[in-house]
Amino acid sequence: MVTGHVFIATSLDGFIARPDGSIDWLLALDGQGEDHGYEDFIRDMDVIIMGRNTFATMCNYRPWPYTRPVLVLSRGPSLGLVPDYLSGQVEPCDTDPAAVMMMLGQRGCRRAYVDGGLVIQSFLQLGLIQDMVVTRVPVLLGEGRSLFGPLAGDVSLTHVSTRCFPSGLVQSTYKVAA
Repeated sequence: MVTGHVFIATSLDGFIARPDGSIDWLLALDGQGEDHGYEDFIRDMDVIIMGRNTFATMCNYRPWPYTRPVLVLSRGPSLGLVPDYLSGQVEPCDTDPAAVMMMLGQRGCRRAYVDGGLVIQSFLQLGLIQDMVVTRVPVLLGEGRSLFGPLAGDVSLTHVSTRCFPSGLVQSTYKVAA
């Protein structure tokens, strides 16, 4: 079975983007020279699964930042709108998370990077996330798109580690309890 893994940054008040989807506050950290572990994380991933909103936001940034195949989950009408420059790198998909993981397993994938607030929430609710690396950025946005939303029940986590960076970022790793 394919396992789901999260590597994401939030504002200190728990938002992954502004209300309009902008991540300018996060991109301002680029160029500070700190290694936050993303390259080590992504090296072990076979595929990236993200939602339509995350995909739309990331399409604005060039060059395309991903080196792994990307599967975009959406049930909306804009699902088929993959820009030509991403042809062969991005695949739209309109199925549910469990079926996505089954399909990826049949393709030989082992580990999937799950990205985007709503996608992460849906995968967590179905028990499809194995672990999460959450980096808190020292900025308060006041409002925006929340990383975590309502859940049908508690999701128990086991703290693995926390590390601090000179820039003020605080990164914690959690295993999702079975």
